[in-house]
Amino acid sequence: MRVLFATYSEKTHLLPMVPLAWALRTAGHDVRVASQPELVPAITRAGLPATAVGADHHLWRVARRFLTRRVATTDPVLYEKVRGIRQPPFDVADRPDEEISWEHLRSGYAGIVPSWYRLVNDPMIGDLVALARAWRPDLVLWESATFAGAVAAEAVGAAHGRVLCNLDMFGVARRQFLRLKGDRTGDPLAEWLAPLAARHGAAFSEDLVTGHFTVDQQPGSLRMEAGGHRYVPMRHVPYNGPAVVPQWLADGRRRIAVSLGSTSSERFDGFAVGVREILDALADVDAEIVATWAGDGRPVPGNVRLVPFLALHLLAPACAAVVHHGAFGTATAAGLAGVPQLSLPERHDAPYHATRMTRQGAGLAIPHDQATGENVRAALLRLLTEPRFAERAAALRAEMLALPAPNDLVPELERLTAACRPERSAGVRRSA
Repeated sequence: MRVLFATYSEKTHLLPMVPLAWALRTAGHDVRVASQPELVPAITRAGLPATAVGADHHLWRVARRFLTRRVATTDPVLYEKVRGIRQPPFDVADRPDEEISWEHLRSGYAGIVPSWYRLVNDPMIGDLVALARAWRPDLVLWESATFAGAVAAEAVGAAHGRVLCNLDMFGVARRQFLRLKGDRTGDPLAEWLAPLAARHGAAFSEDLVTGHFTVDQQPGSLRMEAGGHRYVPMRHVPYNGPAVVPQWLADGRRRIAVSLGSTSSERFDGFAVGVREILDALADVDAEIVATWAGDGRPVPGNVRLVPFLALHLLAPACAAVVHHGAFGTATAAGLAGVPQLSLPERHDAPYHATRMTRQGAGLAIPHDQATGENVRAALLRLLTEPRFAERAAALRAEMLALPAPNDLVPELERLTAACRPERSAGVRRSA
């Protein structure tokens, strides 16, 4: 069959899709990846066929206007919304039903649709639909904010599903919105998507929001699910692009990884926590501290090794613990390595993930605004000295490894493709 992957131009959203794309290719299916021009080099470096669609989005150019110290001081609510620290409507994903109001959710969608969804989808939707009409995919797999992928699939009658690179706070917030909406008018997401779909010959339904199904790369103990939706579990296989294994990594030395994420430094003008303060506080810890940081030109403690980049799935298995910012790729790679984690979450779904990981027992979490050097050192020493954290980290790894690998998932995707579009099932192609 023909499978089209669709994501707006954001490398951290593409990378979790790559192993599944290759699984489908090695099973004999014809795979293409569509995104905006800026992402094409990352797609081709992954060895996948790329098609550039539309124009590059300006999400980060717009966001940077608000991600300044002046805005953080004069309008902290706006700053936190843009940075994703408190981002309605997704800030209610873990709240009890009785604490959630429809007005809060509607207001959240009214803000997020123009400031995020339209910015990244509108520049690519026309070309993506044209590609789908010309190529006729049987299945479209789309990143969870790339609604253009769902519209293109519906325009050509293809089965389609989301591939999550996060906890499903999107699906949960949407379920809560629909639960509370009743007869009320006002649905900013539908008011944008319905005419967009109609222009391309498709009708609005909730399938445009959450797909026919969702591929979820989290184990059951960490998963966030919207009731009534079909989730397809898959083991996460870390992929960070080209990776080199340094010789020193195999010398058996006790190590601790400190990995605070590329997005914070590249998109948000620096880390959410004081990385230098943390490294200074760990100066007397009996381990080599490997920090994936380019440094600031000043000396670091003698037990610190700075490496501007090292894929965490290579580094984490050689470590006794990992200190990180809680983002999907980093936290999941640490989980697969079976090592205790100290999460310092700030934004997006990281606080939700940290809560679940702590509840599971595989580590500890300190909110970003409380992550002083002293607090980080104290928590890290607990991870290193209390055996229960290593035991629970090993249990989390076992749970993750028990999920179907991408190759094992292919028959299920073939079945779902036929089931979601039975009128096309006779024409589903095994290969190009």
